[in-house]
Amino acid sequence: MDKRLVSRHRRRTALVGVGALTAGLLLTSPQSASAANLIKNPGFETAGSDDMPYCWKKSGWGDNDFTFETVADAHFGSKAMKVTLTRRVDGDRKALITESAECAPVVTPGKQYDLGLWYKSTTPDTSVTLFRHDTTAGWQYWTDLKTLEMAAGWTEATVRTPEVPAGTDRIAWGVSVYGTGSVTTDDYTMDQVADPVPDPVCTGTAEECANGRWDVLPTQNPVRSMHSVVLNNGKVLLIAGSGNSEQMFEAGTFTSAVYDPENGTYKQIPTPKDMFCAGHVQLQDGRVLVMSGNKGYPSADGTIGYQGYKDSYIFDPVTETYSKTNDMNDGHWYPSATVLGNGDVISFGGLKEDSTGSVTAELWSDAEQKWLELWKVNQTWSYWGLYPSMILMQDGRLFYSGSHVFGNNIPGTGSAIYDYGANTVTQIPGLQKKDERDQSASVLLPPAQDQKVLTIGGGNIDSNPDANRLTDVIDLKQPNPSYVAGPPLPQGTVDLGNGKVPQTGNQGKMYVSAVLLPDGKVLETGGALHNRADPVYESSIYDPATGTFDPVAADPEERGYHSSAFLLPDGRVMATGDNPGNGSWNHDVSIYTPPYLLKGERPTITSVIDTEWTYGDTQRITVDRPIAKAELIRPAAVTHSSDPNQRFVDLPLSVDGNNVDLNVTSNPNLAPPGWYMLFAVDANGVPSVAKWVHLQGPSALSATDSSAHVHDFADNLKGKVTGPGKKRTSQKVGPTVSGCDRHYGSVNVCVPTDFPPTVKATTKSRCDWLKKNDYGRLKVNGKDDPLRLDPNKDGVACGKGDVIRR
Repeated sequence: MDKRLVSRHRRRTALVGVGALTAGLLLTSPQSASAANLIKNPGFETAGSDDMPYCWKKSGWGDNDFTFETVADAHFGSKAMKVTLTRRVDGDRKALITESAECAPVVTPGKQYDLGLWYKSTTPDTSVTLFRHDTTAGWQYWTDLKTLEMAAGWTEATVRTPEVPAGTDRIAWGVSVYGTGSVTTDDYTMDQVADPVPDPVCTGTAEECANGRWDVLPTQNPVRSMHSVVLNNGKVLLIAGSGNSEQMFEAGTFTSAVYDPENGTYKQIPTPKDMFCAGHVQLQDGRVLVMSGNKGYPSADGTIGYQGYKDSYIFDPVTETYSKTNDMNDGHWYPSATVLGNGDVISFGGLKEDSTGSVTAELWSDAEQKWLELWKVNQTWSYWGLYPSMILMQDGRLFYSGSHVFGNNIPGTGSAIYDYGANTVTQIPGLQKKDERDQSASVLLPPAQDQKVLTIGGGNIDSNPDANRLTDVIDLKQPNPSYVAGPPLPQGTVDLGNGKVPQTGNQGKMYVSAVLLPDGKVLETGGALHNRADPVYESSIYDPATGTFDPVAADPEERGYHSSAFLLPDGRVMATGDNPGNGSWNHDVSIYTPPYLLKGERPTITSVIDTEWTYGDTQRITVDRPIAKAELIRPAAVTHSSDPNQRFVDLPLSVDGNNVDLNVTSNPNLAPPGWYMLFAVDANGVPSVAKWVHLQGPSALSATDSSAHVHDFADNLKGKVTGPGKKRTSQKVGPTVSGCDRHYGSVNVCVPTDFPPTVKATTKSRCDWLKKNDYGRLKVNGKDDPLRLDPNKDGVACGKGDVIRR
């Protein structure tokens, strides 16, 4: 065995005081398995070396006292294997299939296998652990599939593996013991699962069956919402605040609405503050924490930029009202918001009350229900920018993906891992064109246990080049992870002001929305080619298993700046908003029906025995017909292409007819506490309508130490490491951070500081572009005219006298 897998793994001080247990992976077929047992010496009847049965090996790590014994207390035959821990500080001991060509079962990439064994246990701290042999990298830890409950008598345990990853030719597995006590096992089985059933006959048109269908709803969204939060009752909170309208801001008109997908109605909600460009995240109990927002718009002459306030509010889905919390330590217009494994929320970036960049990290305490005082929060005094995408990793660290909003990325490589306990930032390499990832999208790919992140598209509103079609993928389970280039984003059509034309060259899009789907794929949709202009009509579905994009039907509506798309509990995707530079707003709402909803009848979860779940549980559901997999999907809280909390957590299955036992991860960092949509999916990728379940906080882990399951995971980083910098109050940020030249028009109109590359730097060319994009009459604010739009100096940009022969 690779010595890295049995050595004592270093402890990290992480955001959450629990280790990682990667439990629950992708499943694809409900078929019964073939009859051939792939395990050699499954009942330990043949003796081997080192006091172990033939084809079985001692393994483990850490500070503990242990014994391995072949005992006569067998389930069948004359022998069984017993592993005992009498003292434990950390680590585990496990009896595994020997990792050799002679003993380890041969597997086929893309196939699944049913594993079974009989056991007795005097400890709750035991699990089925898998290793896999990669033909390039050798033997490596794969996952922990199932926690075994204590059992005084012989008890059967069964579980289905995920699809075998590409490049894997053999696996080895057995039982890990990571708490004092003993586990006796016998009669192991391993059978390959039969291939899935053929696809059913499609229920739509041929085009719909291949690419899905978009429908524009007859009722418009009544508010200019740029924030969308799916609530734990299936409704959607749509937050506008002033809706990027200075007139509404001056009038104190701040709006939100709750949309009910069941009946297509909207209810407008009194909104106490301008939550335009706030941060938001679901708390453990299902309420929504909304942090900061817009304290003030830029001044007419552009000398003062946007300002963020310190206020924070909680929205209650039951009463549909906002209530105020204590203030944050800083203002944060455009803050990040990441929920942690203990239910706390950490936030970075944004603009302060004086328009400078906030360098203050903020921490919401779930236990105290308040923002903590500054001295209680670790600080690096780093400026992470606006809406930095901070994704919680399985060990509690944060991965900054490089997706952000407005202009250039952070210095260095453009992506990083932040360790809160150590208070260090380590640069991560590989992100392509790191300064052209403005309003790209980043998602933790399904399943969360794989710890892979996909970053899609982006641009730069300062330099305003054509948005790109770059994608990047990173595997955070590698010792020294690095982004690698993914497939280019498919191209669609773009409206440059004279109708739709095909995209050419390397044209892609910014303002991308990315949505995790219950079949384990990702829908990317919406976007535009330039700063608040030139909408792109293109949607595609990314398959993490193949690493490919499949173009599908495109949303017929413009979905650029301030748009969002998100998964509904019925498996459809809702898309809202568009706010081009001329200040207008698209109130139309689109609904995407993916191809999986056009494949015939859907499976139904007929009952959920218990909707209150705890980590490490086995939870039973019943279904009306066989399913291939089940998963938890965290409901959306999305704005500006950003939802770092979006995640898809697989639940390994134990199937007994229509009764299905789901094995819940023991690691809160993989599935932070809160409400989740539970989907059951059949062999054709057709999902049920979701049921809502509540995953409880880490108090459930008080009796369990998961440190044994911290396997190799981004623990040999080579990038530049920095600790806390010198304490400072803020980072200077230019008033044109939003890419708009405030010398022209009203504050909610965005005349670009840099026009698209096809527009010549002449008055006529710029004025023609503004006219083509419906900007209308533009007043010149003050005496300066940096873009030369008012040569005759009459105070009106692009008037008749300005464009004659120019």
